[in-house]
Amino acid sequence: MRLFPVTAAVVGRLWPILALMLTCVFADAAAAQGAGSGGLMSGTPAAGMIAPNADVFGPGGALGSPGESLIMPGSPATAMPMVPAGQVALALGARFGKEAAPIGGGLDWRIYAAKPDASGTFRLVREEKSAAPTMVLPAGNYIVHVDFGLATAVKPVALRGPTVHEMFDLPAGGLRMEGRVGNARIPPAQISFEVYKGSQFEPGDRRPIAEHVLTGAVVVVPEGTYYIISNYGDANSVVRSDIRVQAGKLTDDPVNHRAAAITLKLVTEKGGEALANTAWPVLTPGGDVIKESIGAFPRVILAEGEYRAIARNEGKVYEREVKVGAGVFGDVEVIGQ
Repeated sequence: MRLFPVTAAVVGRLWPILALMLTCVFADAAAAQGAGSGGLMSGTPAAGMIAPNADVFGPGGALGSPGESLIMPGSPATAMPMVPAGQVALALGARFGKEAAPIGGGLDWRIYAAKPDASGTFRLVREEKSAAPTMVLPAGNYIVHVDFGLATAVKPVALRGPTVHEMFDLPAGGLRMEGRVGNARIPPAQISFEVYKGSQFEPGDRRPIAEHVLTGAVVVVPEGTYYIISNYGDANSVVRSDIRVQAGKLTDDPVNHRAAAITLKLVTEKGGEALANTAWPVLTPGGDVIKESIGAFPRVILAEGEYRAIARNEGKVYEREVKVGAGVFGDVEVIGQ
């Protein structure tokens, strides 16, 4: 049993506002993710990702083309459990919108007591991860919270009578990203993505709602506009793009980087053996440092453009101009003479 500390005094002052908010979908995914474990509705923060083979993405868990529906065929009806005297069956479900089909998986349900206990905390009564759970609970008032990735909905529920049915609307979609250089797919270990709410052209500083997202992972977000920052390598190959996510759809965002990976070598003659313990600053023509490495064969991923590769070895400094073309991978030798 887990306890989530929220004082009764604070809830008492905010309850009129909270009661209105409980019926809404919380579209601010960053706030939902950053709430931590100290809030009434938090528990474990939603990761915002669902495994690529989750049933919610289609028959057999197949991931398909842009715009692919996330809606699964209706699940077989679950037999209603026996309900002892004084207990009520609570049947829950979620859908992508008022007129949409049910969500077939990836849901995390939490049931809380409606009032804090003597210590001022709201008690977590039950947690379920099935798509349409039915729980038998003592009659009374509760707060039901559901996560679908970074989409969240909350509402108060009064359990009276033998069975109570509650349907939650979660207008959310999936976002899947992939990096490419030309027609070549960037290896997953070399690229990562950050997801922000809104457009990149909107003013103000924002925190990412999802970080270090790998190629092919699916981020589930409320429908709306998002912008993606794609980092290929750890130098200067960065691409920003806006994308619109629709409820009930899996949206693909293929990001094309105009960049290449080069291997730097300090040699005494062309084609010679690379010298160890070499320090490598890579600079722009204006002198700004883009990347620093140490070693005989440092591999550097750079956006296309012109650079100065500087090699420092045993107190001596050597330099060469380097032109990087998109998708042109290879070795760059600096002759140390």
